[in-house]
Amino acid sequence: MDYSLSFKVNENIYLRDPEGTELGKQIIKHAIELIHEIGFEHFTFKKLAIEMNTTEASIYRYFTNKHRLLLYILNWYWSYMEYLVVVQLEPIQDLRAKLERVVELFTHELPERLGQSDYNKNHLHQIVISESSKVYLVKEVKEINENEVFKPYKDLCARISELIKAYQPNYPYPHSLSTTLIETAHSQLFFSTHLPKLTDVQDLPKPSFVEQYLKDLVFKALA
Repeated sequence: MDYSLSFKVNENIYLRDPEGTELGKQIIKHAIELIHEIGFEHFTFKKLAIEMNTTEASIYRYFTNKHRLLLYILNWYWSYMEYLVVVQLEPIQDLRAKLERVVELFTHELPERLGQSDYNKNHLHQIVISESSKVYLVKEVKEINENEVFKPYKDLCARISELIKAYQPNYPYPHSLSTTLIETAHSQLFFSTHLPKLTDVQDLPKPSFVEQYLKDLVFKALA
């Protein structure tokens, strides 16, 4: 059975909900493609407007700046990843197998078949690997956080930490390990592609290397 995915994103991020109009959805769709193609540093609303054959003013009706647009894209991704964790782990009974599946979800291409959306999920995944730290490694992070705009990421980490606690109740750092798992997946995928000497990737396929490394890291920590 086919179905369409939609997630409610914190209204403090945008001026007008992109999910509420066709233009808004197209802004997000084309922004994902353009950021994936040229990178966030070179991305501007002017370039996005040209790509969409619209005006910058139309985009500014939805977002005050490109940082907020990236924050929206990442919030959608974190919500989608939490959805995937729930759906993919539901039929698995063994706790170790659940944790292994979580690692696999963060190190391999996303399953396009699970729910339809207007957004290219694997381009979105590549953006998260390359650009996600740019939404919180900023001087204004405390003020931004006051509006709970990082809640989907926190919810995802909390869900993984609950799984860690179920697997090893005496482990004292479940939240730290959950964020380490996610952030290390991103950094090692990035390094193995662009700065391989910072990793031990060697001749392994990059996702398989990061998967093996993270499983080793997680289960040795929980032993």
